[in-house]
Amino acid sequence: MTVKDAITNKLHEAFAPESLDVVDESHLHEGHSGHRPGGETHFRVYIVSKAFERKSRIERHRMINATLAAELEGPVHALAIKAHAPGEG
Repeated sequence: MTVKDAITNKLHEAFAPESLDVVDESHLHEGHSGHRPGGETHFRVYIVSKAFERKSRIERHRMINATLAAELEGPVHALAIKAHAPGEG
């Protein structure tokens, strides 16, 4: 299983999102800190879930970071997050 697949599966299980897009942006960071050959080090997550209703941006990020703790301690160097509740932005 790829890191992207692991992230996608964990976010689906934790948040039952209405929409989810996990983008591997590792190729944009070649030569930068944390990049490894083969990529799967830098990701951007776009997620819409009812779980984020009445939560601040920081609370949403903390929820996602907690869900992906193993990946963030291991292969993932950077994670950019856009998390919204349904009907937002």
